[in-house]
Amino acid sequence: MTTRKKNWAKLGIHIFSEPELNQPVLLAAWPGVGNIALRAVSYLKEKLGAELFGEIDPRPFFELPGVLIENNIIQTPRFPESKFYFWRRPQPGRDLIIFIGETQPPHSTYEFGNRVIDVAQYLGCDQIYTMAAALLAQLPENPRVWATASDAELVAELKAKGAVLQWDFFVAGMNGLLLSIARERGMQGICLLGETPKLIPQVDNPMASLAVLKLLLQSLNIEIDTKDMEVLAEQARGELSRLIMETQKKFIDDYTIPLWERDEEGKS
Repeated sequence: MTTRKKNWAKLGIHIFSEPELNQPVLLAAWPGVGNIALRAVSYLKEKLGAELFGEIDPRPFFELPGVLIENNIIQTPRFPESKFYFWRRPQPGRDLIIFIGETQPPHSTYEFGNRVIDVAQYLGCDQIYTMAAALLAQLPENPRVWATASDAELVAELKAKGAVLQWDFFVAGMNGLLLSIARERGMQGICLLGETPKLIPQVDNPMASLAVLKLLLQSLNIEIDTKDMEVLAEQARGELSRLIMETQKKFIDDYTIPLWERDEEGKS
């Protein structure tokens, strides 16, 4: 046990306790477009009551832009957190490892991803889920979930559960890269992507998070209360529509020349 802890320290990984898990599945999430992944996985973590068991030392992967001042007092440096949680299924079945990154690392992303996989594989994990955004021109009434996986059999299973297949596309950031690293290391990888409007990428979209969460729960055979997320998604519907209309209007105002001004330009 001492040797294992020493090895984790060399990797810059702090393991507070080593949970005994049954064929765990890894769920990993970072902030991204619409905050789809982070909101869905964080909600699941809270509802399951998943327990913290480790974290990655952020110092090799993050630079700090400055210092926070609170009530005129200089604060100590605060790095983004990257934490591991576990959940044991009360009935027979696969347990969960949940990894949540507060911020995506700006550099050394391949090395960072391998450290996440190091912990998962050590605990017996051979399958990983990430979530991301599927970008559309408009806000869908009922967001669908696109899916991709590391082999054709998994893809077929996802399609049978109602996922949409889009064949060729790109998943940006750690929510995408981690899947490729997992496959390189012999693990199964699955990505669920919730449809969200590309005009407002920085705005949270609980509608898409809810769609992704429901398919994730179905795939993992887990039941939780999703009412809080459903209420949040319904509240967000009108606000997202309003923001899209405002963004479209601003684009027209900023980049479109009225007809009468075009005529004047033509005369000069």
